[in-house]
Amino acid sequence: MVIKTDELPAAAPADSVREPSSQTGSKGRPGAADLPSVMLLNGDCPESFKKEEGAAEPLRENGLEEAEPGEETPGQEVIVIQDTGFSVKILAPGIEPFSLQVSPQEMVQEIHQVLMDREDTCHRTCFSLHLDGNMLDHFSELRSVEGLQEGSVLRVVEEPYTVREARIHVRHVRDLLKSLDPSDAFNGVDCNSLSFLSVFTDGDLGDSGKRKKGLEMDPIDCTPPEHILPGSRERPLCPLQPQNRDWKPLQCLKVLTMSGWNPPPGNRKMHGDLMYLFVITAEDRQVSITASTRGFYLNQSTAYHFNPKPASPRFLSHSLVELLNQISPTFKKNFAVLQKKRVQRHPFERIATPFQVYSWTAPQAEHAMDCVRAEDAYTSRLGYEEHIPGQTRDWNEELQTTRELPRKNLPERLLRERAIFKVHSDFTAAATRGAMAVIDGNVMAINPSEETKMQMFIWNNIFFSLGFDVRDHYKDFGGDVAAYVAPTNDLNGVRTYNAVDVEGLYTLGTVVVDYRGYRVTAQSIIPGILERDQEQSVIYGSIDFGKTVMSHPRYLELLERTSRPLKILRHRVLNDRDEEVELCSSVECKGIIGNDGRHYILDLLRTFPPDLNFLPVPGEALPEECTRAGFPRTHRHKLCCLRQELVDAFVEHRYLLFMKLAALQLMQHKASKMETPTSLENGSLPSSEPKPEEPPGPEAGSEEEGGSASGLAKVKELAETIASDDGTADPRSREVIHNACKAVGSVSSTAFDVRFNPDIFSPGVRFPESCQEEVRDQKQLLKDAAAFLLSCQIPGLVKDCTDHVVLPMDGATLAEVMRQRGINMRYLGKVLDLVLRSPARDQLDHIYKIGIGELITRSAKHIFKTYLQGVELSGLSAAISHFLNCFLSSYPNPVAHLPADELVSKKRNRRRRNRPPGAADNTAWAVMTPQELWKNICQEAKNYFDFSLECETVDQAVECYGLQKITLLREISLKTGIQVLLKEYSFDSRHKPAFTEEDVLNIFPVVKHVNPKASDAFHFFQSGQAKVQQGFLKEGCELINEALNLFNNVYGAMHVEICACLRLLARLHYIMGDYAEALSNQQKAVLMSERVMGIEHPNTIQEYMHLALYCFASSQLSTALSLLYRARYLTLLVFGEDHPEMALLDNNIGLVLHGVMEYDLSLRFLENALAVSTKYHGPRSLKVALSHHLVARVYESKAEFRSALQHEKEGYTIYKTQLGEDHEKTKESSEYLKCLTQQAVALQRTMNEIYRNGSSANIPPLKFTAPSMASVLEQLNVINGILFIPLSQKDLENLKAEVARRHQLQEATKNRDKAEEPMVTEPEPAGPPRDAASQPQATKDPSSPSLQG
Repeated sequence: MVIKTDELPAAAPADSVREPSSQTGSKGRPGAADLPSVMLLNGDCPESFKKEEGAAEPLRENGLEEAEPGEETPGQEVIVIQDTGFSVKILAPGIEPFSLQVSPQEMVQEIHQVLMDREDTCHRTCFSLHLDGNMLDHFSELRSVEGLQEGSVLRVVEEPYTVREARIHVRHVRDLLKSLDPSDAFNGVDCNSLSFLSVFTDGDLGDSGKRKKGLEMDPIDCTPPEHILPGSRERPLCPLQPQNRDWKPLQCLKVLTMSGWNPPPGNRKMHGDLMYLFVITAEDRQVSITASTRGFYLNQSTAYHFNPKPASPRFLSHSLVELLNQISPTFKKNFAVLQKKRVQRHPFERIATPFQVYSWTAPQAEHAMDCVRAEDAYTSRLGYEEHIPGQTRDWNEELQTTRELPRKNLPERLLRERAIFKVHSDFTAAATRGAMAVIDGNVMAINPSEETKMQMFIWNNIFFSLGFDVRDHYKDFGGDVAAYVAPTNDLNGVRTYNAVDVEGLYTLGTVVVDYRGYRVTAQSIIPGILERDQEQSVIYGSIDFGKTVMSHPRYLELLERTSRPLKILRHRVLNDRDEEVELCSSVECKGIIGNDGRHYILDLLRTFPPDLNFLPVPGEALPEECTRAGFPRTHRHKLCCLRQELVDAFVEHRYLLFMKLAALQLMQHKASKMETPTSLENGSLPSSEPKPEEPPGPEAGSEEEGGSASGLAKVKELAETIASDDGTADPRSREVIHNACKAVGSVSSTAFDVRFNPDIFSPGVRFPESCQEEVRDQKQLLKDAAAFLLSCQIPGLVKDCTDHVVLPMDGATLAEVMRQRGINMRYLGKVLDLVLRSPARDQLDHIYKIGIGELITRSAKHIFKTYLQGVELSGLSAAISHFLNCFLSSYPNPVAHLPADELVSKKRNRRRRNRPPGAADNTAWAVMTPQELWKNICQEAKNYFDFSLECETVDQAVECYGLQKITLLREISLKTGIQVLLKEYSFDSRHKPAFTEEDVLNIFPVVKHVNPKASDAFHFFQSGQAKVQQGFLKEGCELINEALNLFNNVYGAMHVEICACLRLLARLHYIMGDYAEALSNQQKAVLMSERVMGIEHPNTIQEYMHLALYCFASSQLSTALSLLYRARYLTLLVFGEDHPEMALLDNNIGLVLHGVMEYDLSLRFLENALAVSTKYHGPRSLKVALSHHLVARVYESKAEFRSALQHEKEGYTIYKTQLGEDHEKTKESSEYLKCLTQQAVALQRTMNEIYRNGSSANIPPLKFTAPSMASVLEQLNVINGILFIPLSQKDLENLKAEVARRHQLQEATKNRDKAEEPMVTEPEPAGPPRDAASQPQATKDPSSPSLQG
């Protein structure tokens, strides 16, 4: 049954609902005590979020937990910025006055931005705003402006130009002319990216005015293109980027460029000339324009003759657009149309993304003249940014100053996080540009006399180094291979220390860029480090991997604060003089105090403990789980470490074990007390400690639930008492805790505290004698962690995939799912082995395919990297197309085309030692053959992933593993940054190679960087999710709206997390029946997903499906269909047809087609869905029963009752065996069977009547029912998992009782918490109530891998 929202389980009291007027505020909110969910600690929903990005880490019990500066004490109200907007009137020259809504904390500058964007004022850039004749300061906040209030009049006053202002103006006009042109998005510049949603919705979403009237069936063309139909083999590439009709831009001008007469000579400067422009209008009129301090006018110069005198008429205008309007009628007409279109586009199609997204395909574009682009390429982009005062940015200063901003309350934290995020995305963009300039050879090295590999560069105040082993630094760790991996490890370290965010400890801005086969590390520069020798400046850590080691009390104090969240053990090591030195990090981590007095840490490549499965140590045996799986294996470098997610999961696992052990002993202790008060010993742990990996004896949970829960509560209390160490705990209990600590390898014996020593097994690091026992325990702990990865995490991943808890669709989503569980990509072979051996092998088919594809493309990427290093710039497209031919084309012997002047350059280049890194001139790449490449790929797969591929050519791989060549092309392009031409490639032709040089359009960098987080917003988002999961939709909705505001505050308008927020909001609005709001939010979510994640990212496919459902509910049927077809096309391209998600998609398409009475088409999709469901969920699953029912309904509509009965019987049988005779579903199905039988009988009678009496028979008209939209929508909701709760009345009562009971429990714990602030909150042992069945499936969305986004 479907619960209507008004019967949802006991919703919270109405008084907690906030009035809508406070947009981000807490006006109508009762005292903090009533609504604890808004506290940033979210104490009241323990089970809703375990460890999301370490956000709500269970606090452990040693009393060391200081309240973080960011956390409010429960007494405080969370004050969110009060944001009451008001409106002001704007008077601009030449147009009607208009009013504008503003908010007090906006800056005056933001009004400028709005005016520069508005259709009627967009051509102005150089103006100021005046209030009562006083000029407003650009950078002041509106609330600080005296006399500014509701209804004030702001006058726009034109200001005189300067050279800078004139440049900004020309740039702005060029941007307006190019505003619909997608070329920047295809070229991956200025944070532009693609979006195609408007092509499929025709912009009619939510325009209720133009809404199709009622449910009149406008004849909709429902036939999908041939390649989208089930069973189609072709996978065309062109539909990926459909041609948008706005792209054929209206030509306003033929040429707008800087004139060759720039800069003005001295005598003209003194007349106010700033610069000269040259324009060819659409009517072919050539004019020369002067930009002067007073505006723009025509002069008398020609291309070859300089005459700066004003022409007559000179048309002096303050804006260039006004001038051009006067001299070119075509410009006037087209510019107006262009601006109208620009303003009609959804803002999300235009706003820049925070980080650049690159497209791996692009259509052929003609290259047009563009003065600003040309100027950018040669001037402002090298060295300094044109628009920023003070020329170069001191990146380090900016990055560190933003971290030092205060963070005591919410507004301060928002401001700080916003600043950190902004500087960070700017730094990433600059570093990426610099890294490309370095590899392309446009930056001079700071040590030009050294060999290419050893060179280092400084550009724009950023330091660049290449991923090669300079001066044998990594000789013992794997040489160049280790030097290639170190930067990413270091970046993970920086990410982690940034997330812990300890005041006073600073990391460098770090970006790792892979471009043209080279890895470049970009770092901000510590002040003063370039003047000093490294030996002098390092005062903590070691620069020679542990021979000489230094320590420093201030560093120890700062790092001690990070040791808790990062699980790092403070330890001692010996230096070369055999002195003990104390450290709280790995030895490679260096501490340097900059000239600015800040304490920096760098080289964080060993922040996490080593992964022993890939680090064979002589004389050390690994646990049996590891040796069984063939570990330890020798990896190509010795820098393998465990992921932070794994360390966290392992500690969590140990914590539960600790609780169970202690509870068990307490039970035994209690039992023994009852029997014989004297013999206490038998209660203590048996002397042979249980192996920590398997929970001891009977699981603590095996007694009746109540007992174990209360046992755990006791342990908790006990642990707190002992941790606080006030001597009240009796010695017996102390012993219980002590034993449990010892059994789980805790470093403290009075409280649970598992930490790792990152220096264990580091070559060259020695430990003092006194620590030998500690070292032995630490070694054991590392072995246990390595075993835990193999025995828990990988099987857990495979189980989640079997149960379809996670649904990866391509390589990137598979990698993400693995990383969330702490499994490194080098275990991919092991994951695939386990999938192959799994009893549910067929249900894991999609995982196996994705895994094999990922394995092949990653191996190919490794080979491609070294292949590219040997290619000089002029041979780049030839080399890449040759590689792609060898990799994907069936053509047996592709020939590489060498650049023509190859022989000439060879002789000359012998003498040049310091070529740019990307200018090697060997032609070894040209001799590669497909056979050789595939042999290398198989070898690489064996060496790196320990997996044996059974294929020698691409066609065998496709045949043997069921892969698609187009998918492989997408994966390799995304991994290496290749951009190919959008066209249909004939991969399978044996007569000509698939790719030519002209098909490779570009090669982009692949960028890794830190993603600063909006912590407060994230807490709100999680509390909102928790509320929704408990069934409190309204409160959940408010919290998520709050989160959305905060996210926007920190990230700006575009971000992955905002996308997740919008999707959840849309879903909630939909459930609560507000379809228009759902549509508008989901439309934003789709646009944002396309822009930020990519137009064919699996997440975007999900968003398209949700949007289609909301469109259908708003009776926009044709739109819903075209969205679903788009989603199906993308799924086919990204993976293929055989994916569990395809069943959901096809059910959706089939239902909509059923609704518009396209029965035959509908059947094709529904029967495909049935086949896929049967394969992935097993023939007896409830999903399959539902599928049978949907097919039966269509057969009924076609009056083919026999087939209908057959399918419904199948469904009925499944319901009967799975749910029993009396279940509502079974009864519904049996009713439907009766109804079908009656119809079948009636039809048969009629037929018999006709046969007997011939045509004269009087036939009662047969009732054929077209399905009602409501019934179709109901089924759509069911399959999309929206609020579908198979509950009987009794279950409902239980659920209400359960929710109430929990509420009381929370109240009770809250009151207790107030009484004594406990040192520990432990993850709730019991799962959420009766799992998914009992929760409105608003958030347990079967289709989305994780709502966290």
